[in-house]
Amino acid sequence: MADTSGTSPDANLLETMKSYVKTQKGFILAAEILLGFIIMICYLASHFGGYSGVAICEMVFAIIFFVVFMNELDKRFHVIHWVWSDMFRASVGCLLYLITSLVCVIRVTGDGAHIAAGVFGFFAGIIYAYDSYTIYLQLRSSAQQTAAPSNDRV
Repeated sequence: MADTSGTSPDANLLETMKSYVKTQKGFILAAEILLGFIIMICYLASHFGGYSGVAICEMVFAIIFFVVFMNELDKRFHVIHWVWSDMFRASVGCLLYLITSLVCVIRVTGDGAHIAAGVFGFFAGIIYAYDSYTIYLQLRSSAQQTAAPSNDRV
């Protein structure tokens, strides 16, 4: 049976992705994915590709959270506290990128791709730190809303 709705599911998915990337959280996650891909390429082009695991893991986690938040699966599956999980992901990513970037830049080996990965890693660490900060503000505002004192006196 032919699809008579006029729009294909692929077009709907593309429109959903375009509209989600325009949000603040979507833009941050897209930047994390893009930087993770660039860093992974730099590490793999380097003679010392040992730190590529950090870039691969963080990029995969960012893709997973991008898909979850884009499709609003966080509102359907309440088994996982998505905001705290995202906070943990962003905080760990910030620390790992900053540590590996410091190691790559301090240990100058003359390998340009390795140094480039370190520099891009600093940028990724800053973006992950900003993501952690925005999630912290979101957690703090939701905690203040739920713990608002009542003015009723007995």
